[in-house]
Amino acid sequence: MERIMKITDILCVKLQNKSLDIANALDCVSNTKSLLAELREDGWESLFEDVKSFCVKHEIDIPDMDQRYVDVTKSRNKHDNTTVIHNYKVDVFNVAIDQHVIELNDRFSSQVTELLDLCSSLDPRHDAFDKSKICTLVEKFHPADFSSQERDRLECELPHFQLDTFNHPEIKNCKSLADMTKGIIKTGKSSDYPMVERLLRLVITLSVSTATGERAFSAMKLVKTRLRSKLGDDFLRHCTIVYIEKEIAAKFSSDDIIEIFDTGARKSSFKLINM
Repeated sequence: MERIMKITDILCVKLQNKSLDIANALDCVSNTKSLLAELREDGWESLFEDVKSFCVKHEIDIPDMDQRYVDVTKSRNKHDNTTVIHNYKVDVFNVAIDQHVIELNDRFSSQVTELLDLCSSLDPRHDAFDKSKICTLVEKFHPADFSSQERDRLECELPHFQLDTFNHPEIKNCKSLADMTKGIIKTGKSSDYPMVERLLRLVITLSVSTATGERAFSAMKLVKTRLRSKLGDDFLRHCTIVYIEKEIAAKFSSDDIIEIFDTGARKSSFKLINM
């Protein structure tokens, strides 16, 4: 499990980021699958040697790997020719890796991988930028968001957008699609490429399926409890934002909040009560 977790840790950390770089995330998924496959094929011998060294160092008895393996959870009268080494290699080592691969395939199916691949082709700063893939992305995954005229308009905007991105200093240095979307809005380029900007907005909302979105739903359960079941939507939204963005909320002191809301029109002044 230690070796498996060392392989999957980078992907787990990346998926928990609030801002997800789709291109890097796609590479990380494929790299994780490749490393797990490599561990399954070639990792048993080195692991077995490390375990034997550990047992020798700590004076732990090493069983005879060629003996018949006896499963205490099953009947001893059952004839089973499984050896000890077969149990540890096939039924434990391989199965543990296979379960992680199955979990990755479930979370990143062929359709999800195709979606991420098409989204990564939207970044004009890389060689993966492909107008045909971008059009496929719109037709296959966002047919209701673009009319046929808007798809034609998008196809016309893409080559201009690619050249403009390469030449604009504030956009070409952006690190992710989310930063690039902010850049074209900040520079006013969104009015020149409205279809591209709309597609970028749709693509960067994919991050709601990551851990950030899960935390938001968890926060709602903590804020709106059984005793607070009558919270209105606006008040619930404000409380949830404060709970999720704790780093930002920590920058505001209670005195600052009192100063903002205490306009002097109240008959009694605000008081800070220590609980």
